[in-house]
Amino acid sequence: MFEKILIANRGEIALRVIRAAREMGIKSVAVHSTADADAMHVRMADESVCIGPAPSSESYLNKAAIISACEITGAQAVHPGYGFLSENAAFAQALEDHGITFIGPSAEHIRIMGDKITAKDTAKSLGIPVVPGSDGGVADVETAKTVAEGIGYPVIIKATAGGGGRGMKVAKSPEELEIAFRTARSEAKAAFGNDEVYIEKYLQRPRHIEIQVFGDGKGKAVHLGERDCSLQRRHQKVFEEAPGPAITPEMRARIGTICAEAVAKIAYIGAGTIEFLFEDGEFYFIEMNTRLQVEHPVTEYIFGVDLVREQIRVAAGLPLSFEQEDLQVQGHAIEVRINAEKLPNFAPCPGRVTQYHAPGGLGVRMDSALYDGYRIPPYYDSLIGKLIVHGRDRDEALARLSRALGELIVDGVDTTVPLFRGLLEEPDIQKGDYSIHWLEKWLAATYG
Repeated sequence: MFEKILIANRGEIALRVIRAAREMGIKSVAVHSTADADAMHVRMADESVCIGPAPSSESYLNKAAIISACEITGAQAVHPGYGFLSENAAFAQALEDHGITFIGPSAEHIRIMGDKITAKDTAKSLGIPVVPGSDGGVADVETAKTVAEGIGYPVIIKATAGGGGRGMKVAKSPEELEIAFRTARSEAKAAFGNDEVYIEKYLQRPRHIEIQVFGDGKGKAVHLGERDCSLQRRHQKVFEEAPGPAITPEMRARIGTICAEAVAKIAYIGAGTIEFLFEDGEFYFIEMNTRLQVEHPVTEYIFGVDLVREQIRVAAGLPLSFEQEDLQVQGHAIEVRINAEKLPNFAPCPGRVTQYHAPGGLGVRMDSALYDGYRIPPYYDSLIGKLIVHGRDRDEALARLSRALGELIVDGVDTTVPLFRGLLEEPDIQKGDYSIHWLEKWLAATYG
């Protein structure tokens, strides 16, 4: 087992890894920018190293600085958290070249799944169901029209190197396709430096369902059920729950087995999430995230496992600590992402937190790096906390979430807490009847 690991991240996920490491008797090293010198993850780690100025491009994305920090402190492994370098194949390879363990999948698997077209082809070859669409990138409008006619309108054009909703356009007719195709390519070029796009069937009212998988790197893998992440704003998740309200035990077993067998075939190591659109009882592959997810706590709640601990164990060469038959769903869990943003426009709201009080009680977990007097910097993602609740069933989890939101105090900055209070009053949310388009429509109707 490792004696010391470095966490190449910040905020609540850095704290999450530090806590898991401490329980395992492993020393932790925090890295930070000059803007994060007083951050909670820096205070809680056993050691800390400043790796650069405030901009993430000069600090948290600075591969050389992070590797130097490992060498200075003697850290044997790096946990990347999520975001930043967590899905950067070059970073994983650089660590390996320096004899440092990357707590995550191989550089090869990150590279394969990081390209949308290659990932889709790989998924198809592994028996994972995919959305009907083009075989690879589409070079021109005429080819795009031919593909669209073959699979039927509406279609969605996506950037091969895309993410975060950029380079994605929907077309409902050949006329719309011409404009959407050119716009998607232009956005993709500006955002990713790569204007290649591909086309898929656009589903009318799908849910976003993701399957948590875990491999030991030696050909053994399990699945830990699904999470429903359909409530999204601009393709960004805000509310996640497990198990999914629309998923039956039979569906879970079927798609979970397919996913576990697929990652076992490629000897995948560590945590991964295979994401699907789900409609009319069918699953359609979107992408695979080769890292820990922001919403991993809901899975931890319903299965009673520590996914970060398991990541560290398998990276150190140890076997999985559970078998598939050990993983039985217990109750229901929900996570809401608390952002420092001002409604209704969701404008980032950095500033000083004058008072902070985390909710508590049975079945309530608050993952946050806030404290009284903390100044939220303007340089990074606006996520400031994740409120996770667990109940015996979905109704109890919803009631617990309502109670916990009432206890949460974050003074000094605006947050998205009012959004979730409003959502909990909606009959569709209470029934679990929503799709990936529901939240955008609700926001338009509520805020105009």
